Amino acid sequence: MRNSNPFQGIDTWIFDLDNTLYPADCHLFRQIDQRMSVFIQERLEVEAGHARFLQKDWYARHGTTLAGLMAEHDVAPQDFLEYVHDIDLSDVGHNAELREAISRLPGRRLIFTNGSVRHAENVAGKIGILDLFDGVFDIEAGDYQPKPHAPAYDRFIGHFDVTPERSAFFEDMPQNLQVPYEAGMRTVLVQSAAEWFDDEPEDKRPSKPGETYPHVHHVTDDLTGFLGNLTTRALADTEEDT
Repeated sequence: MRNSNPFQGIDTWIFDLDNTLYPADCHLFRQIDQRMSVFIQERLEVEAGHARFLQKDWYARHGTTLAGLMAEHDVAPQDFLEYVHDIDLSDVGHNAELREAISRLPGRRLIFTNGSVRHAENVAGKIGILDLFDGVFDIEAGDYQPKPHAPAYDRFIGHFDVTPERSAFFEDMPQNLQVPYEAGMRTVLVQSAAEWFDDEPEDKRPSKPGETYPHVHHVTDDLTGFLGNLTTRALADTEEDT
């Protein structure tokens, strides 16, 4: 008798990068966030407080700080991306258990990030999982349209010829799972109890353990454990089919 496995038939596994493939409590993204403020302060020659206000205002109105800089100040995106991703990765460690769990996922594994390919490769390489992925889709590939805007997902699906009904999407930001859910993907929210910034726009904050959403099929605060349990379950299903 077959076990009930909601991931049966999934052959494309899509992962956000920041605060998803590594734990949010290592505060790697805090460095990126701070460097965004400094970039704005120096490029626009404004005071620190105003730079911080602009950063969060653009994030709320445009989807990313970069989109705001491009739209309102014609900033070259590569200048911004290279600067904000020049960070210390020493708090991100090799994760052998996560590597093992991802390696057992059947089919393709893809990274979909609002950051850059270089940043994704640096971080995934530090974790020890980069070679397990079949591709990285970054903000440039999306023509600088970020998640959660629908055109970003449309470009991603077209770029990799993704069949949504056979795909699972892992994200730490609940709003970034709305479009995948509507497209027919299996959605997984990766939550964290890590403290966030007090000035983060309310609708842009990552969710915390205990919060649920109608467009999220599964919730976990332990990606490695979730994937390990999932792959073990998938193997059990295969054995029962033989």
